[in-house]
Amino acid sequence: MLPVAIKKQLQSVLQKSFVLKRSVFQPCLELYPMEEWNTLMQSVHKLNRFKKKNNDFIRRFTAGVKIIDLDVSGRLLIPKDLHTFAGISKEIVVSSAVNIIEIWDKKKYEKAINDATDDFANLAEEVMGNTENDELP
Repeated sequence: MLPVAIKKQLQSVLQKSFVLKRSVFQPCLELYPMEEWNTLMQSVHKLNRFKKKNNDFIRRFTAGVKIIDLDVSGRLLIPKDLHTFAGISKEIVVSSAVNIIEIWDKKKYEKAINDATDDFANLAEEVMGNTENDELP
């Protein structure tokens, strides 16, 4: 069941389908509103499929992709293969990640956050601190 706060934020896209897929970098799932997925796929479609690394990337990036809808109660049914990939047990965390939603096993989410705590200041400075070359205000 999606939390009420997230459902309110997604009100404009709840009637449309979503794409659920494996995360590239973390043991979690990513939920894309269909419009976001289509935008992302426009970039993927531009890749030259006659280059092996591009073809390998596309295959691995789209592995396990599922188009899903919320049921009438606002529940999201996670397919077994994606459930297994994310190692979801009893408790989950549904986390907003800019234009997508991440779905985590609670213990794995807490570990990922705790593991990143030590390096977060350095990461923040590296990613957000150099505004000379980036489009940040």
